[in-house]
Amino acid sequence: MEHRKRLQRDQLALDDSRELIIEGPVLPGKLTGLNMHHALDAFRKPHEQHEALVEIAGLEEGRIILAREGDIIVGYVTFHYADELERWSTGGMTDLIELGAIEVADDYRGFGLGKRMIQLAFAEEQLENMIVFTTEYYWHWDLEGTKLNVWDYRKMMEKLMKAVGMTWFATDDPEICSHPANCLMVRIGKEVPLSSVEQFDRVRFRQRFMY
Repeated sequence: MEHRKRLQRDQLALDDSRELIIEGPVLPGKLTGLNMHHALDAFRKPHEQHEALVEIAGLEEGRIILAREGDIIVGYVTFHYADELERWSTGGMTDLIELGAIEVADDYRGFGLGKRMIQLAFAEEQLENMIVFTTEYYWHWDLEGTKLNVWDYRKMMEKLMKAVGMTWFATDDPEICSHPANCLMVRIGKEVPLSSVEQFDRVRFRQRFMY
């Protein structure tokens, strides 16, 4: 499986004197020279998350897209294979990759960074030979910080993922089915063979007879 990694870069002016750089997929060496914004703590402590980003960037399939102001990372998106303990890894698919985490520091929200980072990840057809999926669980959402209810937050996430052509897919996965706001969103690249699509269908449904 070819993992296409073609560095992309974009810029966003915050005001006359401040500018954000949006770039990726970045290499581990690049990441080690940067620092995490103190508010990037949704998943773990900032320094621990920084270590995780470096590790993901070093994986053959891993890719990190980030937004930074100077040498401070203020947002990031991760792509990698599913955890071996999750159902999404059971099909042994080398062309199934997870959009795992997306986070933007509080002070930098409202600039559309999430959308811009995700769009950058798909630039130049880098992921057209992949099925990209993301699992949205309401317990991971920043409902308190955004002041949104569960359903409005889900609409926001769906809109964000649809910006790169990801759509809602059905599944019998117990965690996703445990709450109606949870969802599976997927984008099947135009170069993905039918055999992979069929295999992904088998992964999505373990109780196919019920559907």
